[in-house]
Amino acid sequence: MSTLAPRVVLVSRRSELDELLARHGTRAAADYYLRQRGRDLAEVTARHEALRQALAVVGGGIPADWRRGHIDREDLPRFLFGPEDIVVAVGPDGLVANVAKYLDGQPVIGVDPEPGRNPGVLVRHAPTALAKLLRKHGDVAKSGDTERRTMVSARLDDGQELLGLNEVYFGHASHQSARYTLTQPDGRRERQSSSGVVVGTGTGATGWCASIALERAAAPGRPEPQAAAVCWFVREAWPSPATGATLTSGSLTGSERLELGCEGDRLVVFADGLEADRLELAWGQRVSIGVAERRLNLVV
Repeated sequence: MSTLAPRVVLVSRRSELDELLARHGTRAAADYYLRQRGRDLAEVTARHEALRQALAVVGGGIPADWRRGHIDREDLPRFLFGPEDIVVAVGPDGLVANVAKYLDGQPVIGVDPEPGRNPGVLVRHAPTALAKLLRKHGDVAKSGDTERRTMVSARLDDGQELLGLNEVYFGHASHQSARYTLTQPDGRRERQSSSGVVVGTGTGATGWCASIALERAAAPGRPEPQAAAVCWFVREAWPSPATGATLTSGSLTGSERLELGCEGDRLVVFADGLEADRLELAWGQRVSIGVAERRLNLVV
């Protein structure tokens, strides 16, 4: 019985030039728009060409007899990944986080199209390195050269689940005050009104969680990216006769979960900045957040 050739799925996002042309229609109009704001179309075009060239080099590095696909970041919620796929994210570090939540063990190779512009924490490889990586690891998933990075999960009481590589956010869709009840793993509970709760992994602890931690004298320690632990923060908790502000940060390890009970309308949960792909909570619903069972297999 024959077996299917491996499939490489390229993931990218529209360049700034693509977005400008979609909005303004022509390069001349986009150029005028940028010049009015002290920017230059040449810079935007150079970055567009860098991404285009990187995608061409990456595409050329895929063996001719392998299957391949290419999707835009915006289409990730509607794309079905196969268990044998090898995912190649070409773009900034955040693109790896965007794709991670839709995977279940598939290896991810992060390719940096603009070395020196991105931190390169998750996109560690140059476009020219892909061909060698694929030749070396005919089966990347079994090669052992991967980091199993911790992810965070949010589970609603109706069974829906959402995953994030960096962090998940719980709160009002507009980031205004949200009312809810927070329950820690040790049973301590507090009714709160805040601009939301952020729960982050070691991978994401240098981003949103780090900016919040800078304002906290007793912020929890940053977990390691591969440790089964996450940290959490309440944003701008408001003390009042009906709400408190004492349970505002902490850590969760292993199977520990932070439970949040919705006491308002239009509360949402989203991950890694993708607000359009979210879970919505009605009054009385509960969500529990903690370390996910799935992990990201990042090729290093």
